[in-house]
Amino acid sequence: MRTRMLISVVMAAISLLAIVPGSAFAHKHRSRGGRCGVSINVVPRQIVAGEPVVIFGRLHCANQAGAAGREVRLFHHLIGQGGGFNYVQSVTTDPAGFYVITPADGVVETNRSWYVRAHSARSATKRIRVAAAVTLSGPTEGQLLTGYPNRVTFTGTVSPADAGARVILQRQNASTGSDWRHIGSGVVTGSGTFTIAHTFVVPGDANVRVLVRSQRRNIPSSSNVLGYVISQAENPQLTIQASADPITFGESVTISGKLGGGANQPVTLLARGRHQHGFARIAQTTTNGAGEYSFPAQSPINNTFYRVTSASQASAVLYEGVKDVLSAQVSATTIAAGQALTFTGTVSPDHTGHTIYLERQGSDGDFHVIAVGQVGAGSVYSISRSLYDPGNKVLRVFIPGGPENQGTASQPIAIIVTPAPASALPAEPTEAPAFPPEGQS
Repeated sequence: MRTRMLISVVMAAISLLAIVPGSAFAHKHRSRGGRCGVSINVVPRQIVAGEPVVIFGRLHCANQAGAAGREVRLFHHLIGQGGGFNYVQSVTTDPAGFYVITPADGVVETNRSWYVRAHSARSATKRIRVAAAVTLSGPTEGQLLTGYPNRVTFTGTVSPADAGARVILQRQNASTGSDWRHIGSGVVTGSGTFTIAHTFVVPGDANVRVLVRSQRRNIPSSSNVLGYVISQAENPQLTIQASADPITFGESVTISGKLGGGANQPVTLLARGRHQHGFARIAQTTTNGAGEYSFPAQSPINNTFYRVTSASQASAVLYEGVKDVLSAQVSATTIAAGQALTFTGTVSPDHTGHTIYLERQGSDGDFHVIAVGQVGAGSVYSISRSLYDPGNKVLRVFIPGGPENQGTASQPIAIIVTPAPASALPAEPTEAPAFPPEGQS
C-alpha cells in the first residue's frame, strides 16, 4: 500500500515538473500566492571597471497578461562595503513581461551583487567580478640595457583609485605567454597612481606588466603588456649594434660595430637561441681601416642572442627581439546586442598552445582584456565574445610576448552593436570569458 502511495506522489511531481516552465526555477521568491516570479540575467559577468553592464529578464505570472507594464526595481550591494542592498533604478516590463536595463547601475567600477523585485516577486541574486582599469607606462618599447646606471622607472594608474593596494611588477617567463613572475612591487597612492623602479640584470626578453591586488573592492587586475629586449651595456673596445631592434618575423637585421684600434682585423659573429647552451659561430668578416665591421643581414625566426669576438676582445651580448606576425578577421562588423563575435587568424612563427587575448578599448583609451583563448594546431586561433551593450566598439586581438618572440597586436577593428529587444537577449554562456592569469605575486 505504501509503495503504491509513493509511486503516486512521484508521478504527480513529475507531472508538475512537465507543466511548469524551466524559467520558473530561476526565481528566488515568487509573489504572494505564488502567482508571479521574476528572472534576472547580468551580462557580462566579468568586466573591467567602467564597462557597461546589461541586466534583463522576464516577469512570469499565472495570468501572463498581468505581467505587462509592471515596474521592475533593481537593487545592488557593493562587495566589501557594509550594509545590505540598496535601490538603484526602475524600468517597466513590455507586453510580454520582458524587461531590460542598459546600461544598468550607471558606471560599475567595483564587485557587486544585484537582484530585482517586480509585482511582489524577488529574483535570484547575481554577482559580477570587476577588474580595476590598470595602465602601465615606461620607457619606449624596444631595447634596454642591463645594470644599475640603466635603471628604469615604470608608472601607471589604477581606476578606481585603491590607496594602499599592492602593485606587483611581473615579467613573462614562459613561451606560452601564461607564466608571470614577480620582479618588483609598489603601492597605489591616494590619487590612484604608482611608481616602480627596476634594474634589469640578465640579457633577454622582458615582457612586463603589473598586477594590482585590490582590497576586496576589485578582483586582481592586470595592466597592458610592455615589450622590451634587454642587452648588456657596451664594451667600448668592441661595440655591437643592430640596424633595428626588435624586428618583425620575416624581416632581416644587420649587426655592425667597431673594434677599437683594430683596423683590418678578423671578427666573428656568434649567436644562440633560447634553448641553446652556448654560442655558435655563424659569420666572419674583416674590419675596415677605421676598425668598423658589418656582417651580412640575419633573419632570425625567434628572439636571438648575438655576440662579436676578435682575437683579443668580446663584445657585450646583444639581444635581438623578433615580433610575431598576427592576422585577424572578424565574423561581422555589425551585430545585434547579445550576439557573439568570433575573431580568427594566424600567428607566425608557429605558436601552437600560446595564450592569446581579445581586447576592447575602454573609455580611458587603453585596451583591456575581455576574453582569453589559446592558439590551436597549425598556429591558428579562434576567440569569441558576446557584446550586449548597444553602440560603437573597438576591439583587437593581442598575443603577449615571451622568451620565444615579442608579442604584437592586430589592427583595431570597429564594431557596431545595435539594440535588441529583451526577449531576444541570450544569457551569457556558463563558461564566462577569463581574465589573464595572475602569475606569481
